[in-house]
Amino acid sequence: MLLALVLFALAATKYVANNSRTILAALLALAFALVAFSVVGLRASAYAEQALDAGLEGRDVAVSGVIAAMPQRSETGLRFRLDVESAQQQGQTVRLPSRLYLAWYADRFAGGDADLGDELQRQPAALQAGERWQFTVRLKAPHGASNPFGYDFELWLWEQGLQATGYVRAGPKDPAPQRLIQTYRHPVELARQLVREQIVGQVEDRKYAGLIAALVVGDQNAIDRADWDVFRATGVAHLMSISGLHVTMFAWLATLVVGWLWRRSSRLCLWLPAPSAALVGGVLLAAAYALFSGWGVPSQRTVLMLATVGLLRLSGKRWPWPHVWLLTCAVVVAVDPWALLQAGFWLSFVAVGILFASDSGADYEERTGARGRLVSMFREQAVITLALTPLTLLLFGQVSVVGLAANALAIPWVTLVVTPLAMAGVAVAPLWDVAAWAIAALTWYLQMLAALSFATITVAQAPLWAGVAGVIGGAVLVMQLPWSLRLLGLPLMLPVLLWQAPRPPEGQFELLAADIGQGNAVLVRTAHHALLYDAGPRFSRESDAGHRVLVPLLRALDVRLDTLLLSHRDSDHTGGALALLAMQPQATVLSSIEDTHELQAVHPVTRCAAGQRWRWDGVDFEVLHPQAADYGAVRKSNAMSCVLRLSNGVQSALLVGDIEQAQEARLVSEGGNLRSDVLLVPHHGSRFSSSAAFLDAVQPRTALVQAGYRNRFGHPAESVLVRYQERHIQVIDSPHCGAATWQSALPQELRCQRSDGLRYWQHRLL
Repeated sequence: MLLALVLFALAATKYVANNSRTILAALLALAFALVAFSVVGLRASAYAEQALDAGLEGRDVAVSGVIAAMPQRSETGLRFRLDVESAQQQGQTVRLPSRLYLAWYADRFAGGDADLGDELQRQPAALQAGERWQFTVRLKAPHGASNPFGYDFELWLWEQGLQATGYVRAGPKDPAPQRLIQTYRHPVELARQLVREQIVGQVEDRKYAGLIAALVVGDQNAIDRADWDVFRATGVAHLMSISGLHVTMFAWLATLVVGWLWRRSSRLCLWLPAPSAALVGGVLLAAAYALFSGWGVPSQRTVLMLATVGLLRLSGKRWPWPHVWLLTCAVVVAVDPWALLQAGFWLSFVAVGILFASDSGADYEERTGARGRLVSMFREQAVITLALTPLTLLLFGQVSVVGLAANALAIPWVTLVVTPLAMAGVAVAPLWDVAAWAIAALTWYLQMLAALSFATITVAQAPLWAGVAGVIGGAVLVMQLPWSLRLLGLPLMLPVLLWQAPRPPEGQFELLAADIGQGNAVLVRTAHHALLYDAGPRFSRESDAGHRVLVPLLRALDVRLDTLLLSHRDSDHTGGALALLAMQPQATVLSSIEDTHELQAVHPVTRCAAGQRWRWDGVDFEVLHPQAADYGAVRKSNAMSCVLRLSNGVQSALLVGDIEQAQEARLVSEGGNLRSDVLLVPHHGSRFSSSAAFLDAVQPRTALVQAGYRNRFGHPAESVLVRYQERHIQVIDSPHCGAATWQSALPQELRCQRSDGLRYWQHRLL
């Protein structure tokens, strides 16, 4: 900050001002950059000071506070934000972060600490925004999964100002949660909640009710996962939540209405010209709409953009479009510097910049009639689709081929029919039923497009330099330039389109233990084949490790699974299987699951049995357990875990699922070769596994523990860790490491995603 002040002072000197405008501009730009950097650092430091005291993690804390937003209900219970007013731990006042992100689980306890088993819960109450409640909670620091190309949940919590997560203690031995009073705080959130409840009560079909709620009050969690898959495949996901397009359209309509009403009064026109009044009214009403719809990050960006452009017009300035574009970017980043880390920021601003640069709207004003406007709109959509393809591939590894056809109908249908009907339903509830019919018609069309075999193109996610080159190439291709110059953009787009993810060389293999919380999921890759050992846990009806972590990971690495090996039936090992098989139906499934398991109806499953062997690219795979005779004789699911050993003759790895000491002893007694460099720790480090004899037989150098942060089972157990330490075995767990990658070609090295992708907002375990 001091350096920035010095640069400002130097720029103000007459010598610089009189001798070089270039030096002056450079000094000012550097000074402003330093000020921005300093301000972001100060804000980050202020956020960090609100962090939860590590000594309070996992301990009962009595908290009184106000529900700060409309709660989100799911099959597991409720999630809500609480503004803390007071907190006590064992009668002593303690300091907590000002806002908490809490869960109140239904039926049975579903999260928490080591000393708690399953216990009946009091059912979650009907919480409302603005209510003051008193709870007993258990808290922990924000800690999300850390995977290559994965969603950064901790960044989302950081942006939302949520410095601690936790759950309500509502068991029979806990103090009952108490509603104290309805306050006048958060009235907008209360209104949003009441409208959402009216929508759910009016529209019988839950699916369409969720979509209407997303469009009216911004409740994106109300949309089913299957619908999101269709929207992404057809490139219309931006239309199904409150986005910049919705806010901009609302601002345009509001401007027309305000201008028309303003012109009805000559006195008002004399006080303020109608165009200026319409502009101000449109921006203010758009801000109110964005606030009522949840004030999401895309809505915030759009309101800031509209306000910036509006102020420029009111001031009488007519800047060139690059200056306006850069100014709006600077305003948005100044208000929310972490917007730079959001995919939506780059997609929206690059799209606007390309429209300006291509001058695609130049002929829009010249055309008259509906046909001309339709052609212009279609051309703009085509330009954006083409130019943003490299950026979309860089950010998501997938682009919709049918997106242009889908958006050609969906954009006018959603913005001119569905959204107005949904908003008007606030005043006339039966209109929500009409909106549901309109959504049903659109959904049928989108599902038809998504079902096409060529609906999407998936490629490996390229490095940043390839993405930047591709975006520049796409922009050059659509700019108003001679075609001889436009075609120069094609070579720039090739790296992001043709990028191939690195694979192990012939005779080598790689293990990637994904960070999926409490469960197992290990990706094994050879030169030309891939196997996934287990599919991670199921979190809820709409969420599992397959959909949330593994499908994006496989897509980003451009992995085509040959085999999905599910060690046994427990849901923390099979929870993501359905999502994976929907993406990769060609995979062979090998497992010990029973014949009545739900997966059997979806995909044929081959039983794993000791003695099964195969060879891929110079790497041998062998199933060591269970025996064929165990089927029907062994009832405990853990005991039926498929054990897989893989080796290239020099390095080896052993993946064992949830076997316990009895199965470990059996493997040792059978006298097979268990020696392995890497061991997937049995049963996540349960105290009933990792016996001394088993560890002596395997003699691993590295042991991988896949377990959730502060999981309720206490995995890995301290007694187990002692046995590994006594044998000088390196133990790597996912809470500390995130996704762990080990390569047989570099057996002494193990990469941790939390270390490779470390950011200052992320939780660091000691």
